[in-house]
Amino acid sequence: MDASKLIWLFIMVVMMQPVISRRLVDASRKRLLAKIENKRKSRVILLAHRQETMAILGFPLVKFIDINDSEEILRAIHMTDPDVPVDLVLHTPGGLVLASLQIARAIHKHPGKVTVFVPHYAMSGGTLIALAADQIVLSPHAVLGPVDPQVGNFPAASLVKIVKEKPIERTDDETLILADQAEKAIKQIRASVLELLSDKCSPEHAEELATMLTEGRWTHDYAITFEDAKEFGLCVSDQIPEDFMKLMTLYPQPIKQQATVEYLPIRRHSPASKESA
Repeated sequence: MDASKLIWLFIMVVMMQPVISRRLVDASRKRLLAKIENKRKSRVILLAHRQETMAILGFPLVKFIDINDSEEILRAIHMTDPDVPVDLVLHTPGGLVLASLQIARAIHKHPGKVTVFVPHYAMSGGTLIALAADQIVLSPHAVLGPVDPQVGNFPAASLVKIVKEKPIERTDDETLILADQAEKAIKQIRASVLELLSDKCSPEHAEELATMLTEGRWTHDYAITFEDAKEFGLCVSDQIPEDFMKLMTLYPQPIKQQATVEYLPIRRHSPASKESA
């Protein structure tokens, strides 16, 4: 074999290596998902967002919860028998309120036990989803975050505050409109948090938590630790199974875009339905 053929063979191997590596990681991740499902007798759903990079230009793109994510998760829950537990693994900076609320309401209404596992972080919309679960399991250093809404590029609470403190004649129309939308957004998110917590704590406690998490008490990227969440009275645990931590190692920072929601696309039947069959 002459030198030119060797060079072309080397180029082909180099070009195929990322594809082969990704396929191997995908297969390993599916095997681990199946292992966890068999061990826990549950439906495991993974919602993970990594920073993507455009293939040619190399610009980083931060991914977040969107409508496609909510559609996939709703489909996974629809393919799960009502009494089958759902284990939802969250690794996300948050995202669209609509998509986050769709997911949160779907798992809140699921009759089987729903457990949210947070290996590293689930901020904003991710925390909103976590509040809907029966139990939140964090790794010792994982964090949640406030769910105060953002309007445009501004915190809703700050917009409401500025129009109260600044003379109206010195406030432009756009700011007044944003403040009006911000006030509505805070009320809507607060009502949603109350809805998700209604079956988990007393009405008084739910009111306190909803206000605290939506009023803009902290910056939007404030880290709520396991200790904080426990002090708030949330149903949390720091005993995360090792398999869930290992799962994140099989979800490396990608070079090219890949699916952000993954589950085994088969219906999960409860043991009772199998026995009757």
